[in-house]
Amino acid sequence: MNEKIIQLESIEPLDLYGINDQNLELIKKYVPKLKIIARGDTIKAIGTEHDIDCFIEKLEIFVGNIHKNGALTIKDITSIMEIESEIISNNEETSYDKNILLYGRNGNIIKARTTNQQKMVDSFNDNDMIFAIGPAGSGKTYTAVALAVRALKNKEVKKIILTRPAVEAGENLGFLPGDLKDKLDPYLQPLYDALNDMIPATKLKTYMEEGIIQIAPLAFMRGRTLDNAFAILDEAQNATQSQLKMFLTRMGKNAKFVITGDLTQIDLPRNQQSGLKQATQILKNIKGIEIIELDEKDIVRHDIVVKIVEAYKNNTTPLVS
Repeated sequence: MNEKIIQLESIEPLDLYGINDQNLELIKKYVPKLKIIARGDTIKAIGTEHDIDCFIEKLEIFVGNIHKNGALTIKDITSIMEIESEIISNNEETSYDKNILLYGRNGNIIKARTTNQQKMVDSFNDNDMIFAIGPAGSGKTYTAVALAVRALKNKEVKKIILTRPAVEAGENLGFLPGDLKDKLDPYLQPLYDALNDMIPATKLKTYMEEGIIQIAPLAFMRGRTLDNAFAILDEAQNATQSQLKMFLTRMGKNAKFVITGDLTQIDLPRNQQSGLKQATQILKNIKGIEIIELDEKDIVRHDIVVKIVEAYKNNTTPLVS
């Protein structure tokens, strides 16, 4: 027998269970071969792997239904559980999408949206370390954070470590107001933004207070061993060669590492070399490490961002400093 713990991250348990657990009791009748134990926002499913997988698929549809309609009715449960195909109704928008990574806040569906983003997702199953290199807006950081949140939700890891080099992009860190945390938080804000899309605010606050999710500058990683962790180094093009080597060697048991960066936006002083390009050359033939290159086709921001990236890429005029 297999056992799976499912965490209800983006809905209130009552919306799924129903008043006096009437929804939950009906769901249990449709899966008699499974033992379902629900406590608060945690559901434990015990049974065969196939039955558990089918139950999780249906559960994700229930969650999507709650996000879309604000409630889950007895009629909804009956219709979803009795349909054998993946299509809930004739409306294609409500069909179950097996590529969904997770449901974010306000029912936002989070999944890979381009071919290379999907390569990152697929690579996660076969590799413990992934380098995702590409231009601004190509979704490399967002996809990495989504994979990390999903791994935490599925109990595949016990903590998420998010880090960035605290490198000034044409501005002086020392002149920013506040204490050290206040000075560093602007550099880490994109990581906070991604997490805020995926985890309810109260839950995220709890995770951070308990150290389950940690966000820190790269220099703070020295001396640590990251066991049972999903670690993401963002903006790795701004890590020096020694810093990047230091981070890569933090990898402990049952760990997943994703390193993201854009080699066209290096903010290091001219006398320091970026460690990202060196690392991808040195490590490219090691089993368990995959290097994925994203490009302009993966940009998911405003359409004009694609044109900006292409214009800079094709520019032959030297930039005047």
